Amino acid sequence: MKPLAEILRPQLLDDYIGQKHLVSKGAILRNSIENGTIPSMILWGPPGVGKTTLANIIANTLVMPFYSLSAINSGVKEVRDVVDKAKLHGGNCILFIDEIHRFSKSQQDSLLGAVEKGIVTLIGATTENPSFEVISPLLSRCQVFVLKHLEKEDLHVLIDKAKEYVEKNEDCKIDIKETEALMRISGGDARKLLNAFEVVCSQSLIGNNSDHKTIDITNELVSKIIQQNLSMYDKKGENHYDIISAFIKSLRGSDPNAAVYWLARMIDSGEDPLFIARRMLILASEDIGNANPNALLLANTCFDAVNKIGYPECRIILSQTAIYLATSKKSNASYIAIDSALAEIRQSGDLPVPMHIRNAPTKLMKQLGYGDNYKYAHDYEGNFVQQQFLPDEIKGKKFYDPQDNDKENKIRNDLKQKWFGVYDY
Repeated sequence: MKPLAEILRPQLLDDYIGQKHLVSKGAILRNSIENGTIPSMILWGPPGVGKTTLANIIANTLVMPFYSLSAINSGVKEVRDVVDKAKLHGGNCILFIDEIHRFSKSQQDSLLGAVEKGIVTLIGATTENPSFEVISPLLSRCQVFVLKHLEKEDLHVLIDKAKEYVEKNEDCKIDIKETEALMRISGGDARKLLNAFEVVCSQSLIGNNSDHKTIDITNELVSKIIQQNLSMYDKKGENHYDIISAFIKSLRGSDPNAAVYWLARMIDSGEDPLFIARRMLILASEDIGNANPNALLLANTCFDAVNKIGYPECRIILSQTAIYLATSKKSNASYIAIDSALAEIRQSGDLPVPMHIRNAPTKLMKQLGYGDNYKYAHDYEGNFVQQQFLPDEIKGKKFYDPQDNDKENKIRNDLKQKWFGVYDY
């Protein structure tokens, strides 16, 4: 029997739930679909938000031959077979590739000619940033559409649809008293939500032979049943985001034992090692930063080494880097600094560059005062001289605030000496 998530998969655009920025009336993707002029595209978003469903709806709406491949078990041969079939249809076909980020460079290269010539309209689905995972020549031939986690109101619509279906087909009455547990378990993932709902209902109905079968769905019931049947709705790989979250939080929390455990979980489930290395590279700057600048260098070296070596040997490099990052001093001062500066820009707008630090490549610019009174730092003792670099409207505003660790304490003392009276260090 088909799972509930598959049974309730919508077939029409008007029945599609979520992604209003793409498919509501007047939205860019809906307009393309209704005009029958869809481009090749990459649908980028987390699991269970409707990427595959949207691809199917597009094919149904445009009445186009639809071929579907999964990058997990397909390769160049399968791509060429589809392209050959598409040629027989005059090229007016859709090729959907799920998890396209798992295609190698050579596999993605095999798509280029068919996409460029219009033999197939490619719809690729990915949970990873296509800027990193899709080769540039293919990405340049595709429009990228970003799909978001489903909103709470979308999830409630799904619950209502699931309730109606189960009541009708199981001849029962479902009273939904609480939904917080279902919402928490779903994490904005429609498939997780419907799988969890199905498990709760089926387990509640087991052994209930009364004429008036009633299910009272509460947070306690959902939590109890889902915990007992975790593997039934959370298949291997489905908790991808939960595991990487636990890994990153363990690194940030300076627990090397937990970090290695969650790393092993990812390795054992076949997680892409480059995905793990990339996340550590981000953490090295976001959570360690100038408390230990070598962390970024090691994480970058790790990424390069993993890219060259691959499994199984790269597990050792990943472990070494994870332990180093976990045991390193921590600081998110750089992360806070750039977000603080961006917030200031959004509030104050594009403030003018002070005249003395403007570039003056032409005679007219020099006559207008561009670069006047600029002090060249290397002409002064210690290669430093106080002068204003921020716009007048925000002069003296501090974005970078060093945190309490050996290296940043030294940075703070140096800034205090250099910028005394200007910035509050």
